[in-house]
Order: sequence, then C-alpha cells, then structure tokens
Amino acid sequence: MNPNVRVMNVAPANAGKLVKMLIVDDEAVICEGLRYTIDWSQLGVEVVGEAYDGFEALRLIEEYGAQLVLSDIRMDGMDGLELAKQVRQRYPEVQIVIISGYEDFEYARQAIRVGVGDYLLKPVDIEELSSVVKKIVAAIRTGGKEEKTREIELWLSGMARHGMAFGQEPPASLNGAQFRIAATQLAEFHEHFANMEAERYAAVQEAWLHGLQRALEGSPFHAVSVFDHENLLMTLLAAESRIEPVVWDEWVAKAIGSISLGTGEQIYGGISTVYEDLGETAVRCAEALRLLTFHVLDGRQVLTPSYGEAVMSERSLPAFDSGEAVQCLVSALFKQDREEVHRLVEDMFHFFRESGYLLPEAWNLYEELFALLRQRLRKSGMTGLDYARRGQPDPNIYNSYAGLETVVIEDMEELQRLIDQNGIDKSYWIVEKAKKYIIERYRTDLKASEVAAWLKITPSYFSYIFKQSTGKGFTEYMNEMRIDQAKHLLATTQDKVFEIADKVGYKEYKYFVSVFKTYTGMTPKEYRGLRVSREMSGAGGNTDGNL
Repeated sequence: MNPNVRVMNVAPANAGKLVKMLIVDDEAVICEGLRYTIDWSQLGVEVVGEAYDGFEALRLIEEYGAQLVLSDIRMDGMDGLELAKQVRQRYPEVQIVIISGYEDFEYARQAIRVGVGDYLLKPVDIEELSSVVKKIVAAIRTGGKEEKTREIELWLSGMARHGMAFGQEPPASLNGAQFRIAATQLAEFHEHFANMEAERYAAVQEAWLHGLQRALEGSPFHAVSVFDHENLLMTLLAAESRIEPVVWDEWVAKAIGSISLGTGEQIYGGISTVYEDLGETAVRCAEALRLLTFHVLDGRQVLTPSYGEAVMSERSLPAFDSGEAVQCLVSALFKQDREEVHRLVEDMFHFFRESGYLLPEAWNLYEELFALLRQRLRKSGMTGLDYARRGQPDPNIYNSYAGLETVVIEDMEELQRLIDQNGIDKSYWIVEKAKKYIIERYRTDLKASEVAAWLKITPSYFSYIFKQSTGKGFTEYMNEMRIDQAKHLLATTQDKVFEIADKVGYKEYKYFVSVFKTYTGMTPKEYRGLRVSREMSGAGGNTDGNL
C-alpha cells in the first residue's frame, strides 16, 4: 500500500495539445534515460529539450516555451532548488517537478515552499512519475484548477506530517472565512486491513474518499482531502462565510457517519476546533489527530474537542501494578507456559480497557513493565536482551487494544525464545518455587535439605542454583528474612524478645541474639530501646541496617 496517496480529480491526459517539457540533469545519460524510458506522448507531453544545469534550463525554457520542467535537485552550477526559485520568479506559469534523494529531503521541502508542483524520490518509480506528470498536464489544460488543488494538498500534507516545522505559507488560492480539520481513519485497522492486498485496499480508500465527498454535497463548505497515511485521511474544510458551531458539528457528524465501505468496518474521525487563521492549521491538525485516540474508550464515531475535554476532566485512572505483573510474567516465561503468558497479557489489556487507558498511555505503562522485565531477566543470568526493538507501534495501524496486544504478545514470544535459547528456565523456575516455599515456612526450623527434598532435587544442586539466582547462600537468605521480620515485631509489638525469636524461626534465644547483632550491630533490646527513644523524642527515622 502507498502511505502517501494523494487524492484529486484527473483530466484525460490525451486531450488537447501536447504540453512542452524540459528535462534537466547534469548527467547526460540520466536525461536520455528519462527521455526514452517513457512514452511521453501518451501522457500528453512533448519533450522539447534537455539541459545540464540551471542556467541552460532557463535559456531553453525561454527558447522553447516550456510549460513543464523535470529537474534533478543536485547539479553543478545552478542546482534544482535555485532553478525552481528563478523559474517561479521569471515564469510563474511553468510547472516544476523535482527529483531528489532521501538525503536531500530538506532541499525538497524548500523547493515545495518556492512553488514546485511535486517532488519524487530516487530511484524514480516510472509509474509514480507518469502519474504526477499526467496530473500536471491535466492541470495545465484546465487552466490551473488541478494545480491549485494539488498545491493545497501538498501544503495540507506538510502541515499534518511536520507541523509548524513545515513552515510553508498557505497557498494563495486557499480562501475562506472559517476552517476546520477532520482526521478520519478505519477502526481496528491491524485486525481487518493490515494484510489486505494493495488493489483491494485501494478500492477501500476510494470508497472512503468518495463517501466523504458525497456526504458533503450541498454543505456550506468545500473540502480538500489527502491520505497522509494508508489509514489516515486528513481533510481541510473551508467555509466561505462564518457558520454557527452547531451547524458545523451537524454537517461534519453527518458526513463521517454516512461513510459506508459496505464491509461493516467503521470509520471514525477527530474534528478540530473551528478556526479563522490558516496559520493555526498545524495546531488544528495535531488537535484532530489527538482526538482520534479517544475512540477506544466507547467506540464514539465523531470525536469533538468538547468531548475530549469532558473525558479528560472526569478521568481518574487506577494505578497499574507493574511489579506484580512482572513477577507473574517472569514465572510464566521461565516455565515456558505460553498459555499463561497469553492469559497475563490479556488480563493486562483487560485492565487497560476497563480502566479507560488511552492507547498511548497503555503503551507507556507497558514500556515501563518491559524495562523491569528485562532487568529481572538479566539478574537471572539471561543474555541477548539488548536486541533492537521497533519502538512504539504505528498508532494508525495499531489503533485498538487488540492490535496493540498483538505487539506485546510478539515481544513475550521473543523473550520466550531467548529464554529457551539461554537454557536457564528450569533453574530459575525452581528457585522461584523455593522462595514461595520459604516464605510460607520460614518460622519453622527450615533447612536447605528439606527444601531440596520438596523440590525433588539434590541438596548440592539446590544450593548451587539458589546462590546463582539470589547471590546469597540459603542460611544467609533465611537469616536476613527472619531478622527483617524480627525488627518489624520489635518495633510494632510488646512481645518479649524470646517470643519474637520463636515467632521468626529461632528456637535458641542466644543464637537469635547473636545473629541479630551480627546483622544490625546491636542486641534486640538495644534496637527496641533505640526505637522507643526516637519515637519519644519525635525524631522518627529509619532504624534498619547498622543503626
């Protein structure tokens, strides 16, 4: 599919006199290739000459009365950009098409600002070049009407894609008392259209555009539309006189609501605020695009600024527990439980959907979760986690919860592949099970051999993988857990020290005191006394560690 489809009416290319065209490039072989590769007469064109720099081109335009110039942008002497400026000043009726490389985009954008009809990227696609030339020929023969439409379309596309950075002044032919931007797109694009054949999807786009045009017939304004993306139709609506906001809303809602593709899929649109200064167009394009993100909340077809403001003023999003989600995902990933991983991802998106998270917000939370997930996996000894990720998915393609969910599932499946490749899933899973078993029984006189027996592995293997995973031996891990709990009980209860020792798993009082002092630097009674004195003095503070 072509993401830069531009829409306009095309007049028959073979009607009327041939349009005189000049080819300009500093390489003779390129000029000859362009001249003889295409049957120009079938496009309504006569190639009257070839020029090898801008100075010679200006002379030949005068000599032959050229109406169309096809020029490379990089040339010795006067380049294509300067040529475009000179032609626009001396021969404003002459149309120019610039050919540039990807690295010359800034040049090409400047060329558009000085009035070129179009620019094409190298290597030149013959069909695209033929299409552009046919449209310019039609515009020349119809007195420039198509040219003016094309000029407005290019300007609108630049405003939608590059915003204020585009910087081009509005076309002089664009008039009106009021304006409004409508951004429309197909719902659930990834699920229904992403894999559609190009020819079939072109028919969908045609039905989309024509449906909008028919719906606007008889309205108090006219429209110019451009496909800025395969799933994004930007439309500039212009009214010749001021219209009441309610009338605007009624017409726009009717237009969008009446678009039918005959396939059951829905088209929805974000509608900007009405404005009068064309200098606001970039801002209003951004506003309409932002409103599209609200569609996932309730499937609303027409999304207005007032609706967006009402939603934002009433929102109160519940927090998402990334830590808990990561813990569950790590366990499922290391168990290689594909069904469980899918269920956890489904649960996550169910939470986003029910809580009213917009897709960009849901993606930001997922990015945080994924960073935590990779951190946990690295600590477990995994390598290969720095593979290049594609970044945020295209919001025009993945414009539903289900679409975004497929991206997350793909990430999880890649992690499962890496885990399987690393071959550490079994040991990590075993340690995770051991930790849960320890938490449930740390108050008893639990020994490493008992845990190993429960796991059905040898004590030596258990000790090895436990140290590899946690960085601590079993006894050290148990002592830290028990002492942390003892500190909590000393600070929050009136239990006697020997009672606390028993509660956290130490049956010998003296051994408990010895271990406690080793980890905290003081006896349990000293720890409690320090806490009491701090609370009485109002100092509060943290008594953890070697206080």
